[in-house]
Amino acid sequence: MRDRYSRKTLIWEVLLLLLAIAFCLPLYLLVSISLKPPQELFTSPLTFPTDLHFENFSRAWQARNSGGMASAMISSVIITVGSVATLIVIGSLSAYAIARRPGKLSATLYTLFVIGIIVPFQLTVLPLFVLFRSLGLIGTYLGMIILWVGILTPLTVFLYTGFVRTIPRDYEEAARMDGAGLVRTYVQVVFPLLRPITGTVAILTGLFIWNDFFASLIFLGGSGRETLPVAIYSFVGEYLTQWNLVFAAVVIALAPLLVFFLIAQKQMIRGFSGGIRG
Repeated sequence: MRDRYSRKTLIWEVLLLLLAIAFCLPLYLLVSISLKPPQELFTSPLTFPTDLHFENFSRAWQARNSGGMASAMISSVIITVGSVATLIVIGSLSAYAIARRPGKLSATLYTLFVIGIIVPFQLTVLPLFVLFRSLGLIGTYLGMIILWVGILTPLTVFLYTGFVRTIPRDYEEAARMDGAGLVRTYVQVVFPLLRPITGTVAILTGLFIWNDFFASLIFLGGSGRETLPVAIYSFVGEYLTQWNLVFAAVVIALAPLLVFFLIAQKQMIRGFSGGIRG
């Protein structure tokens, strides 16, 4: 039997290994510098520190800028969780109606949602800012949640619709035969089947909202409710010569995302595969 491990396979493995190293290098430098004392930053920037200075994280957490890292973390959590939860409810319900009620109206609505994905958010910043200011929503959590729901609903509906179309109608018909109404059928039968794509939606929209700097700076700037990216931006200006503290602040901001992604990555992959089949 011919050995399938060839020179071409070896080359591909080496290339993939180099690519993995290239992707991991920034994370390594981020963690390494965040644990170093200031005097080691320029004398040995690439080596991992022998003495780990975990106090850098406490100093970064207690820094007084843009309300502090603790306040920025709370703002990011409130805005991200509130926006993602609302997007899941609105997106799944809209997608269920579009997928299960085929017709010209559903097709038109779906097309409009797809177009909404393409339109850049930056084109609407000025009119949105004027509207939000007139409504008293500038600098508020509610305003940011409404903003993100409006921006990301097209993407959410697009992902959910593709997945709903892969679900057989047999489950819903069996529930109706048992006397379940439309609401009960959706809540107890359909929505649990949407768990894979719900994980995908939560990760994609959550990452986008958590990492956003532009919208948070414009709609929350100066309110004391700035999110982590804005707090880190002001942190850099305050601690420009102390890069170990700056990198420690970045690690603090990334930690919740990494934990959430590791927990939900299987759901995300299943959701993507279901959406592609749809």
